[in-house]
Amino acid sequence: MNTLLGLLLLLAPAAYAVRMLQFRRAWISAPSLDQASEKQFATAKSKRLVNPAAFQVETQLQLSVLVAARNEATTLPSLLADLERQRLPASEFEVIVVDDHSTDETAAIVREAAQHSAFALRLLRLQDLAGPARTGKKAALQEAIAAARAPWVVCTDADCQVLPDWLLAHRAMHDTDACFVSGPVLLTGQGVLASLQGLELAGLVASGAAGILLEAPTMCNGANLSYRRASFAAVNGFSGNTHVASGDDEFLLHKLHAAYPAGIRFLKHEQAVVRTAAQSTLRQLLRQRVRWASKWQHYRTAAPRRLAVLVLAANVALATGILVLPWQPALAPWAAVAWVVKLGADVLFLTPVLRFFNRLHWLGWVPILQLAYAPYALLIGAAGLRGGYEWKGRQVKGSK
Repeated sequence: MNTLLGLLLLLAPAAYAVRMLQFRRAWISAPSLDQASEKQFATAKSKRLVNPAAFQVETQLQLSVLVAARNEATTLPSLLADLERQRLPASEFEVIVVDDHSTDETAAIVREAAQHSAFALRLLRLQDLAGPARTGKKAALQEAIAAARAPWVVCTDADCQVLPDWLLAHRAMHDTDACFVSGPVLLTGQGVLASLQGLELAGLVASGAAGILLEAPTMCNGANLSYRRASFAAVNGFSGNTHVASGDDEFLLHKLHAAYPAGIRFLKHEQAVVRTAAQSTLRQLLRQRVRWASKWQHYRTAAPRRLAVLVLAANVALATGILVLPWQPALAPWAAVAWVVKLGADVLFLTPVLRFFNRLHWLGWVPILQLAYAPYALLIGAAGLRGGYEWKGRQVKGSK
């Protein structure tokens, strides 16, 4: 009986370990751009570094950068300054900021910046648009896409920071077959809470990348992605999930993969990393994660559901192994092996990922994160199933 119970405790961690090793191989084998795109990126970068003025001539608009903003007066100026420093010629991209009923100076900041911006900078305000009142990120992005003039849109958030070659890196990935490009996101901040969040997100970003590389996409991050406007229109955009407040990124990823299975890319390049601050308090963190979890029950594809169940099962198995030891001390060796298998798989998977992000020191937090993860995941999952949460001063109701 003890052997059977021990095998049951070990089953989910072992399956999880196999999947993480597959993800590790996929991440390691992923090129930093593909060969043709890297050559295009390097050529464009070198030319613009040697003689940037020669490339500031009128050229065809290539990219529309979309930013949905609500009460981001303190963070938006930093993003706009980063966009001013882009090495992609200012004539090749435009920026559209959509003000989602802000109560601060967000709109005024955009208007002021537009007067002296090197690139075309436009402001849309959801509260000024005709028709029924609309709110939320999906509504903001839909209006921005409708107003965009370039064939590709690039999405980020108002509280993010981007590097000078961010747009060049995305542009290099837009080959004839691509329709959706997901990029890496890194959390910044000091202290234990920020480090644990950063470690968790690094794992999520790399898992999403591996899923794309294995042609079974699960997740991406709306702070760093690009897609064809024509492909967005072909799958009817956010239609079918507009009732879900979150998920403008992953629902679209799943729809586009179903329509264009060969057109999904991950942009693994150090210049493509988008940085954003970690949540400063546990309360804010839980609200954010509940918002993310609220979309899980609405997934229509199998890959993200399977991965979510596997991760939850592995973490519950570890917690169960500890909880039953007072009654079943003979299970101690099995529980220990389960922990070694799970933690070993995490370390093996995360090592090349954290090396890419230059955050190898976060590996030391893996056991701490593991201790907290089972109750954390159960709490977030249960709250996400309920669906309601508060975000940016709004109470979002659950949707069925």
